Amino acid sequence: MKKEVLSIRGMTCAACAARVEKTVSKLSGMEQASVNLASEKLFVEYDNETLSLNEIMAAVEKIGYEALSGVVENALEADRERKEKEIKTLWIKFIISATLCIPLFYLTMAPMITIINLPYPKSLDMMTYPLNFALVSLGLTIPIIAAGYKFYTVGWRALWLRNPNMDSLIAIGTSAAFIYSIYNTIEIIRGHTHAVEMLYYETAGVIVTLILLGKTLEAISKGKTSEALKKLMGLAPKTAIIIENGVEKEIPIENVAIGDIISVKPGGKIPVDGTVVDGHSAVDESMLTGESMPVDKEPGNLVYAATINSTGAFHFRAEKIGSETAIAQIIKLVEDAQGSKAPIAAIGDKISAYFVPIACLIAIVSAIAWYIATKDIEFALRTFIAVLVIACPCALGLATPTAIMVGTGKGAENGILIKSGEALEIAHQSDTIILDKTGTITEGRPTVTDVIIYDDNYKNSLLQIAASAEKSSEHPLALAIVDNAIEIGLELLPVNNFDSITGRGIEARVKDFSVLVGNRKLMEERNIPLLLNDNESDNLAKEGKTPMFVAIDGKLAGIVAVADIVKASSKAAVDAITKMGIEVVMITGDNKETAAAIAKQVGISKVLAEVLPNDKSSEVKKLQEEGRKVAMVGDGINDAPALMQADIGIAIGSGTDVAMESADIILMRSDLMDVPTAIMLSKKTITNIKQNLFWAFLYNSTLIPVAAGLLHIFGGPLLNPMLAAGAMGLSSVSVVTNALRLKRFKAYAAK
Repeated sequence: MKKEVLSIRGMTCAACAARVEKTVSKLSGMEQASVNLASEKLFVEYDNETLSLNEIMAAVEKIGYEALSGVVENALEADRERKEKEIKTLWIKFIISATLCIPLFYLTMAPMITIINLPYPKSLDMMTYPLNFALVSLGLTIPIIAAGYKFYTVGWRALWLRNPNMDSLIAIGTSAAFIYSIYNTIEIIRGHTHAVEMLYYETAGVIVTLILLGKTLEAISKGKTSEALKKLMGLAPKTAIIIENGVEKEIPIENVAIGDIISVKPGGKIPVDGTVVDGHSAVDESMLTGESMPVDKEPGNLVYAATINSTGAFHFRAEKIGSETAIAQIIKLVEDAQGSKAPIAAIGDKISAYFVPIACLIAIVSAIAWYIATKDIEFALRTFIAVLVIACPCALGLATPTAIMVGTGKGAENGILIKSGEALEIAHQSDTIILDKTGTITEGRPTVTDVIIYDDNYKNSLLQIAASAEKSSEHPLALAIVDNAIEIGLELLPVNNFDSITGRGIEARVKDFSVLVGNRKLMEERNIPLLLNDNESDNLAKEGKTPMFVAIDGKLAGIVAVADIVKASSKAAVDAITKMGIEVVMITGDNKETAAAIAKQVGISKVLAEVLPNDKSSEVKKLQEEGRKVAMVGDGINDAPALMQADIGIAIGSGTDVAMESADIILMRSDLMDVPTAIMLSKKTITNIKQNLFWAFLYNSTLIPVAAGLLHIFGGPLLNPMLAAGAMGLSSVSVVTNALRLKRFKAYAAK
């Protein structure tokens, strides 16, 4: 299976998007197709052995739209330039049409406003000089129609292909008004001057002008929904400085090859992903993780494209380039999420697919009915045009994708990558969250927590001696002791006769001392008294810590306790999730005593301990069988099956690639506080979508009957076609504007 993203040009409403999606979905070998009207993208997953990309593009073009493909980075840049050009063109068209529409509207309406004596050229008085009035009105209307020519070319073609869309509604309505007005202009020329009262040039002109304004504002608003993606794209540098034969050389970013040694200057952006080979600095990785504190870098550390170097300088080896870099992967994830559909979108899609044909039918039936009832062709025509114009399903088509685009973009700004619209929709429905212990609740690496001295002779040197003895060991607990000693500035002493005792500890000679560092069994085997009256080691174990006994010259000198410490934010995150009414469960392979100690620290009451890696997904399934909606948060390879089994899989960003690929949501900052933030973002986005759908449905369901003359039957008003055009444009803009309110979303703050 292959996945591709195509840019689709020519879509104007939900009916267009539905048509493209339906056509492509029918192709043999097509697994999945999804169209996003807001971003004008087609996302496809297909069997490339039975179906080619060219065949997909040809199918799209056959129904009257243009399909473009390209590399993600280039496509995004091309889309940005195209949309900027489109907005500029729309503004020019609107200004031209508005410049002509104002005098056209004035000529028609000024004589009717008798309360105020508005200045008016007598030679254009419609009652005295009807032909002059008709010809000037025609002359002003033709350029306006020309400015909106795309409504007609696209609309009539869609109608010819039996796929009417928004442009079809506009084309039919305004063409009816324009052609009927030309007919009456001919009647005036023939001497039937009363026909001047049945000219509708201003209706066609004002409708086209208002819709051009609506389309312009809509294009601007839609552009704002993908600002997060544009910001990410703008972060990537365009050039890199490579070291070639000892000489620095600046080259375009696309020419960087894996293995190149790249120089990074103070204040410079890192061009690709790689590993530092020499030099030291601190790097601002906030664009990836959201963390404001710079991260220290030294040889062996990873650096990422688009992050910013501070005052130091260093060289690094390029290891991931182009679409393989972390920033490119994030852009791809965000773009995929913005293009995916939430299940709630199906409501709007189903209605939009049938809406335009039904609207055309309502317009025809209401016009015929009113003509039969009143014998007034003018009245019937106004009704026909008003229904067609007001029926545009733009608002329905934009309701879901705009909110998803803003929501996923806002998530990315906060270091939360939401991989699909479905994940965004159902995240807030979770009633149970399972947290893996190691690396999720805890730091995922052992750290020295306690140093207990039993022999005052080693009061200031116990940790130094223990670390010196352990420096040749590769055991994680030994590394924790060594790292802690180095961090606090202790100098490691020379070591001789090092011996690792499997399952027990180590033995070594440090300077003139004979040193043993290990567990209780090692001490007992070497007949080292453990001060049986002292229960400190037992208390440490109950707290989830591992006591390492240190014996010097055959006598117990002290204990160095090591533990995987709880992350600073874990307790606040658990409290926040619990306040949301969600039960928190901890899962771990550790023994029950250690698990209980960690759970107590963070306020978790339900613990699943001593769970084998293969059984984690089974535990998720058990909770699901109880009718719970389960979210799983983890970071390791052994969490991947559980992440996939859960209704929502949430991966800690510092975890493995496998875990991140298996998850629906990725927390780039490895901060559990982002879990309640993700849930709250999900809730607010879905609320926003529901608001959009409500207003879109209300708009169409309320105003179509009004346009058809339902209220007029009972003595109420009839909707003027010009007001209908304004209302139609306003509905689309209001939906997009409501979605943009999500840009004010703030990350969850513990209270």
